[in-house]
Amino acid sequence: MSYLTSAQLAKLRTRLQDEQRDIESRLQQNEHFGREDSMRDETGELSPIDNHPGDLATEMYERGKDLALLEKAEFQLERIDAALEAIEEGTYGKCAVCGEAIPFERLNAVPDTLYCVDHSPRDIVSDRRPAEEDFLRPPFGRTSMDDHEDGYNGFDGEDAWQIVESYGNADSPALSENRDVTDYKQLEIEYDENVGYVEPIESFLATDITGRHVSIVRNREYERYMHSNEGEHFLEFSDELDDLS
Repeated sequence: MSYLTSAQLAKLRTRLQDEQRDIESRLQQNEHFGREDSMRDETGELSPIDNHPGDLATEMYERGKDLALLEKAEFQLERIDAALEAIEEGTYGKCAVCGEAIPFERLNAVPDTLYCVDHSPRDIVSDRRPAEEDFLRPPFGRTSMDDHEDGYNGFDGEDAWQIVESYGNADSPALSENRDVTDYKQLEIEYDENVGYVEPIESFLATDITGRHVSIVRNREYERYMHSNEGEHFLEFSDELDDLS
């Protein structure tokens, strides 16, 4: 026998029935959140081939949202139906697990509940992760050869990303782990890595096809090299460069 008074029980039954009608009405008016129509019907076209990918992505996102809302509404209806059935059977207000009375304050806040606080089913956050993440550890996954056993040092996935990243991204200095960033170029991965050469001198010291005439390409690496006093200033003179050959 329920401990609830007739007035309390009537109030809770009315709230459950009103919510039940409201959900059923919303489902009927919007055709189950668009579930009854296909994406083709939504776009009004027989084929989406000529549509912009961004438009298709928007449609896919909206369809996923509709399905989630539909699933939530149907689950809510199941809970309400179960609560109304418990009222008819005279078991409403008692925990379905331990049989203890559920406080009216809890029923008033969550009228469709059949459990006390201690035995209420709780959402468990899954620790499962997408399978793709297994291939992203370490960064760049299988395409990163930095730690490869055979000492491979050729072009790999990280190098491919660096080339793409050099054209710019959405990062800002605030997102950098380096607190001394002074240039957007420094946001790139291993921005100071030598690309195309090992020693700095290789980037600005050049020869012709015969290997006899040596010249200097006065680029940024050259200026940095001279500023750090690693080079000799006699390299500035082309006649002495010819003597090096």
